[in-house]
Amino acid sequence: MGYYNNASGVIRDGREVVLQAYNWESHKHDWWRNLDGKVADIAKSGFTSAWLPPPSQSLAPEGYLPQDLYSLNSAYGSEHLLKSLIRKMKQYKVRAMADIVINHRVGTTRGHGGMYNRYDGISLPWDEHAVTCCTGGLGNRSTGDNFNGVPNVDHTQHFVRKDIIGWLRWLRNTVGFQDFRFDFARGYSAQYVKEYIGAAKPLFSVGECWDSCNYNGHGLEYNQDSHRQRIINWIDATGQLSAAFDFTTKGILQEAVKGQYWRLCDAQGKPPGVMGWWPSRAVTFLDNHDTGSTQAHWPFPSHHIMEGYAYILTHPGIPSVFYDHFYDWGSSIHDQIVKLIDIRRRQDIHSRSTIRVLEAQSNLYAAIVGEKLCMKLGDGSWCPSGREWTLATSGHRYAVWHK
Repeated sequence: MGYYNNASGVIRDGREVVLQAYNWESHKHDWWRNLDGKVADIAKSGFTSAWLPPPSQSLAPEGYLPQDLYSLNSAYGSEHLLKSLIRKMKQYKVRAMADIVINHRVGTTRGHGGMYNRYDGISLPWDEHAVTCCTGGLGNRSTGDNFNGVPNVDHTQHFVRKDIIGWLRWLRNTVGFQDFRFDFARGYSAQYVKEYIGAAKPLFSVGECWDSCNYNGHGLEYNQDSHRQRIINWIDATGQLSAAFDFTTKGILQEAVKGQYWRLCDAQGKPPGVMGWWPSRAVTFLDNHDTGSTQAHWPFPSHHIMEGYAYILTHPGIPSVFYDHFYDWGSSIHDQIVKLIDIRRRQDIHSRSTIRVLEAQSNLYAAIVGEKLCMKLGDGSWCPSGREWTLATSGHRYAVWHK
């Protein structure tokens, strides 16, 4: 089932399961040391990759206002602790995913126009030409959306790209990160993501291409095709080298679990998110550090998260589990998620598995995935016909069978 990825020269078989290994408050909790104590459990639970917060020194403790990119002493812990964490993850065969924040960079000194748009006295000492003219620099216009309030990096400049590639290769080859997550991917053209992946050769990449779903006066529209098409256009523009977070599936799924399961089947009978069109590039998830955690910009309904995980962990795509749900919401949820990941592996469900939606009504969803797994959500009564099916696991409003 593997395909050959020219950029990384690595055969990936679509069996990744990602853990987002932090939340918005993690910087307060000696984070690299905390994770070091969890590596064995992360590996045993079946995760292939753990997405870590931005590693570089940052003006904000969460890491999303980076300044000195080569300094790995951050609010999450020291460079020494980070490197020892990554070494331990390698021993346990869990890939470390770096959060790549290259849309914007906080300056150290005032330059043109009195703005903090110079980077004197730190690694990569860029001048005003590295900053887009739309955010106070002397560079070209942005090739994407502006991230307001801080200098946005001008990726059209050759010297900027050369320096970013050097840094990414250092993260990959010296620090030991194997996967990349591109923050605020709408902020610069996807052609640069293609160039960066091609040069640094991560094993796996995923972009945060987040914009609003289609809503009308009555709430979320049934048809989200234009939303998923925008994400697919971005993946295409990376030369198909990067996956993308499936924000479409999140938006639809968190309405569906409130008794609108008819949403989980599009007009063509397919899953309605990016997963239904290009599952091998769709990273499915319920929440992250922005949508959930203490920021809670767009949270998944909390008493329905096991239905959500029963959906993404049994379906095609590349599922991602949020740290809070896995480690902070109690051992029952932790163990139910582990059970679903185990069933996924045993029944050989992967990012390109076939899917047949059997039921999609207000209080019931049912599907057969691959050859050997069948599942239902909701409180409508249903079970698969045929004696070959055995119940593998069940919980509040979900059940999974296997052959």
